Amino acid sequence: MKYAIVFPGQGSQSLGMLSDFADNFSIVKDTFTQASDALGFDLWQLTQEDQDGLNQTQNTQPAMLAAGVATYRVLTSTTDLSPVCMAGHSLGEYTALVASGALNFSDGIKLVRKRAELMQSAVPAGVGAMAAILGLDDEVVVKVCADYAGEGIVQAVNFNSNGQVVIAGNKAAVDVTCEAMKAAGAKRAVVLPVSVPSHCSLMDGAAAEFKIAVDAVEFNMGNIDVLHNVDAAKATDANDMKAKLVAQLHKPVLWTGTVKSMHAMGVEKLIEAGPGKVLAGLTRRIEKSLSANAVLDSASVAATLEEIK
Repeated sequence: MKYAIVFPGQGSQSLGMLSDFADNFSIVKDTFTQASDALGFDLWQLTQEDQDGLNQTQNTQPAMLAAGVATYRVLTSTTDLSPVCMAGHSLGEYTALVASGALNFSDGIKLVRKRAELMQSAVPAGVGAMAAILGLDDEVVVKVCADYAGEGIVQAVNFNSNGQVVIAGNKAAVDVTCEAMKAAGAKRAVVLPVSVPSHCSLMDGAAAEFKIAVDAVEFNMGNIDVLHNVDAAKATDANDMKAKLVAQLHKPVLWTGTVKSMHAMGVEKLIEAGPGKVLAGLTRRIEKSLSANAVLDSASVAATLEEIK
């Protein structure tokens, strides 16, 4: 069976995540120890005991990267994996790059911490917002955003599946546009509980600063192709990879296109490695012929490995 491995992004974190894995695989705690050494504080303790701390963007991003890498290491410690390719949603793209060998784990942990800090400081608290628009075609969501004539910015930023697009921008603009989406026929327009309007032009300044951090880190092409969010394609070289990561900060996440690219590559199954099962849930909405497994605990590891053998 041809399969791809995908990694979730911010929003899939939960207090106590990976506790089952940690009880059964020592590599989980080892991974978090590496991450804690890079950050200078106990990341495992935070993920297990501090809900408020875990939900702070500057902690969520390294925690999710560590969790995804730990899950991938559990899989690789159990069997020889040979995925066609990898990808990750937003923050998850960094997890894919670490898992593929393109980015050193400790460098990745420090880089996403910096990414989170820049994102958080780019827009004052309460100024930005994001909302999920359900039940409208992509083109309609883009047009309704383009038709917004008030003050501020609102843009379509996450194309997650057919009929699920996330918009982001200034809070007032997002609120008004949500009502316009309902008038255009959206089933729901749900404001998301986030503090940062990711992947829109409000992040332009953060992206310019982030480029400095990215350029200071060594990347290589890795052992497995990674499809990037900004164009649903693999990078041509390490410099192209860096450019795609910087662009990702203030450009839309093309997840629907990424899954379609995987399907075109012959992929039959997606394996979501990391907390939650958001990406597995989106898969069949994008391409009905694909199946997906979320690897969450020891039982799901066993079931997934049995299928791909």
